[in-house]
Amino acid sequence: MRRKEDRSWRKKIEGEVAEWWRVLDDRAHDKADPLNPELVVHELSERLPDDTIVTTDAGTAANWWARHLRLREGMMASLAGNLATMGPGTPYAISARFSYPDRPVIALIGDGVFQMNGMAELITVKRYRDRIGDAPLVFCVFNNQDLNQVTWEQRAMAGDPKFEGTQRIPDVPYAEFAKLLGFTGVRCDSPKRIGAAWDEVLSAGGPAVLEVVVDPEIPPVPPHFMKMQAKKAAQALRKGDPEAVGIAVKGTKQKGHEFTESIRRHLLPGGVR
Repeated sequence: MRRKEDRSWRKKIEGEVAEWWRVLDDRAHDKADPLNPELVVHELSERLPDDTIVTTDAGTAANWWARHLRLREGMMASLAGNLATMGPGTPYAISARFSYPDRPVIALIGDGVFQMNGMAELITVKRYRDRIGDAPLVFCVFNNQDLNQVTWEQRAMAGDPKFEGTQRIPDVPYAEFAKLLGFTGVRCDSPKRIGAAWDEVLSAGGPAVLEVVVDPEIPPVPPHFMKMQAKKAAQALRKGDPEAVGIAVKGTKQKGHEFTESIRRHLLPGGVR
């Protein structure tokens, strides 16, 4: 193959990729109540140990996992399959540790699925504690007391507001449960502490649970928002969604970052901020 002299297409793609990373950085640092879930993964990405294996379940945690993690050469990743299966993130992490006992393993998991089978699987970890080594084995649980992905799908696809009867789940002390099993348990609900919280669980030496109390109103805004989705979401908010005000404010700000960064890339010298 011969190198093309015209580099315009490549430069265009590189500029758009750089712009997208800036958008994600901006979104991660938006204020939230109490903690922005995007910031959780943003801070992890900067701390990923070499040769890490990362896993996740279906749900909004998968959105943040896919967008904000910068995987490096030698790392491995496993995501829930084609049917948006709830539940594999925790057993994926356990099986990864059995296969690679000396490699760091990190699972990002929603609280709904963790209640369904993740907490019980921590007992499996305890059962085989002597076989899994002391490299980091971290289960990061996104505690928003909401079946969040389905809530957003109902808004954007059906125009239905959040229905508390099916979507709200109990607030469970996941970090304390980990401590009962003899593991490290850390609970974080502050953007100022999330970096230190990651440092603590990654240096714990063995199994750890990081419980992050995150804002369910942060929308998993797609890069390309179809008119039908916008129409249905607006319809859901007009129907009396209990989180309508927060969604409107936070969603507008999240989407607005794309416009802001695009302007910066096209108007500022070299596309710098």
